[in-house]
Amino acid sequence: QVQLVESGGGLVQPGGSLRLSCASSGITFSMYIMGWYRQAPGKQRELVASITGSGFTTNYADSVKGRFTISRDNAKNTVYLQMNSLKPDDTAVYYCNARIGSKVYWGQGTQVTVSS
Repeated sequence: QVQLVESGGGLVQPGGSLRLSCASSGITFSMYIMGWYRQAPGKQRELVASITGSGFTTNYADSVKGRFTISRDNAKNTVYLQMNSLKPDDTAVYYCNARIGSKVYWGQGTQVTVSS
């Protein structure tokens, strides 16, 4: 059974930082492209960042470039999203995603709220 479990969300003030984690089980983690998506109320889910199995290649949405960093630890089957200089527009439910070919798995999501 595949499980992706996100953690690290919460309430933070504008300009603050959070680190999201996504622990996986049931997959050969190092073979999967891992991604972080987010969905704000009334909006479509969007890709925030992704990282290849080796960790050598990353991709970011323009809105988070220079502020967010995706990384992975294949020994721990975990992917991270370091979020700095957070803005109110970053408020959303953040989802972890694992993808290889046509196989796609999702976590349950973790809420991030940026507000003063």
